[in-house]
Amino acid sequence: MKKISLLLAALLVLTMALCACSGGDTSSASDTSSAAETSSSTEETSSEESSSEESGSEASAEETAGDYGEFETVEEGKLIMSTNAQFPPYELVSDGEGFNGTGFEGIDVEIASAIADKLGLELQIDDMDFDSALVAVQNGASDVVLAGLSYSEERDEILDFTDSYATGVQVVIVKEGSDVTLDNLGEKMIGTQRGTTGYIYASDTPENGGYGEDHVSGYDNGATAVQALVNGQVDAVIIDEAPAKEYVAANEGLTILPGNWVEEQYCAAVNEGNEALLNAINTALNELMEDGTVDEIISKYISAE
Repeated sequence: MKKISLLLAALLVLTMALCACSGGDTSSASDTSSAAETSSSTEETSSEESSSEESGSEASAEETAGDYGEFETVEEGKLIMSTNAQFPPYELVSDGEGFNGTGFEGIDVEIASAIADKLGLELQIDDMDFDSALVAVQNGASDVVLAGLSYSEERDEILDFTDSYATGVQVVIVKEGSDVTLDNLGEKMIGTQRGTTGYIYASDTPENGGYGEDHVSGYDNGATAVQALVNGQVDAVIIDEAPAKEYVAANEGLTILPGNWVEEQYCAAVNEGNEALLNAINTALNELMEDGTVDEIISKYISAE
């Protein structure tokens, strides 16, 4: 009896041990499976979050580009404008800090500043001779030229123009009491700013409506041409109406002949073939015209009277 009891006890212990071992393996497998599922779920969530972040980043980049597309400028973060700042009221050197601290003021300066703001860029203005301002864009030294620049077929061969934002009227300045008229200009000596359409048209041949190079003297800027008139070196000066009024007001004894010599459209221009930048600037410019900003700027400098 004692042996049987001992044998039964031994069998009972062995059975319990086997059950315990089996139960331990099952628990371990269950834990491993649960951990794997948790890990997989975490990875999927992380992947979804990552995908969401990447998608958000792409959306943000697209929003930053806005309606202006992708374009490049000469210097990252800047819009470099070349001009001849002796063409009031479109551009002139300021006595103080100028508009937005540029050192310059005028219609073109404010329009360029508004365009730069829309494109998220800082405006930099480089002042130089009018001819050099056009060349700077072609050589990649500046992004855009605004300088009371009017469209012409000749310029369109080397530059790409934006839509027109203002109408320019060219007039003739003479001394008071002069016998110069719009009809006899071809018999006189005419002063103009080199590189301007006034110079181009006036120096062209009579067959093409000009007066010939012998009747035209070119100067670096309008102020120098007007001074030549005051000094008696030329009989008349052909220049845009807005600056003409400024020069006449500043120089006693000068007057503007009645009537317009020619009418033109002012535009901004970029280098030939730079379509991305042209489209960006043109889109911004049209927005400024549509919301009345351009009209406000022009009326600030030019009276309706």
